[in-house]
Amino acid sequence: MAMPLRQSIKVATYLIEQKVRKRDKFPLIVELEPLYACNLKCEGCGKIQHPAGVLKQRMPVAQAVGAVLESGAPMVSIAGGEPLMHPHIDEIVRQLVAKKKYVFLCTNALLMRKKMDKFTPSPYFAFTVHIDGMRERHDESVAKEGVFDEAVEAIKEAKKRGFRVTTNSTFFNTDTPQNIIEVLNYLNDDLEVDEMMLSPAYAYEKAPDQEHFLGVEQTRELFKKAFAGGNRRRWRLNHSPLFLDFLEGKVDFPCTAWAIPNYSLFGWQKPCYLMADGYVTTYKDLIEKTDWDAYGRGKDERCNNCMAHCGYEPTAVLATMGSLKESIRAARETVSGNRG
Repeated sequence: MAMPLRQSIKVATYLIEQKVRKRDKFPLIVELEPLYACNLKCEGCGKIQHPAGVLKQRMPVAQAVGAVLESGAPMVSIAGGEPLMHPHIDEIVRQLVAKKKYVFLCTNALLMRKKMDKFTPSPYFAFTVHIDGMRERHDESVAKEGVFDEAVEAIKEAKKRGFRVTTNSTFFNTDTPQNIIEVLNYLNDDLEVDEMMLSPAYAYEKAPDQEHFLGVEQTRELFKKAFAGGNRRRWRLNHSPLFLDFLEGKVDFPCTAWAIPNYSLFGWQKPCYLMADGYVTTYKDLIEKTDWDAYGRGKDERCNNCMAHCGYEPTAVLATMGSLKESIRAARETVSGNRG
């Protein structure tokens, strides 16, 4: 696990505070979507299928920042859509960083070099570049040639300027263990990104491509083989050890959807980042008015093949905090993988 030590301490302190306050539901990280517009049309994406009027909307800065502060989460992942298309995305980031929130700006990197001057390197800020595979595989995934090469150049430029750069990779049933090994080796060893996140693709109902999502057993087999031979420990993966165990099928967990809530142009999304069963105005209403027990594998058919980090990473983190053995294991991997 490659999370910076400072961030690890802040998150651990936050979790202890929630336990002391006896809060049974609280956010670890907010998924903030200040727009749905995007400059790509990825086949596996279920986020950009909205009417033209919605795609033209941009969330006001005060609304975006206010939602994160309302929730109290220590971290925020800004997604969309393509966040760099938002005219005031730099101000949203600046205000959140000023509040000492850890901000991950998710991007396909097509606008990253053009917009980079608007941002300032900070231990509280990272560009999170979406990379689904090596050149041919990634460009096929995003349905546009040249995107991989532009993303690589953007990563290099950002690293040169002193920015933290992380990556996020989504894998489908067309991927092989070798595909995963090749791209993570490249990101880890050649580009030397700070951290890498990975996730099996979720079967969005609105995604154009419905044929290539992974089932549970396919996911477990894929990652078990990809992680073999010491790869898992060598890669700077921004995941808890227990979540990686979960991907391999060594342990199983229930979903903890409330821990990574989604706030979009429509409000707080019920129940999670991946499924939209309605919206509420406040974070308090999201927690109190969502029937959390109705969701999860075996309860809602939409959840049956989901192993996405937004549902299961929080469960793994909470299980880690509740176990001395797992806490020591996570701390050891954080320190050994820490790069500053």
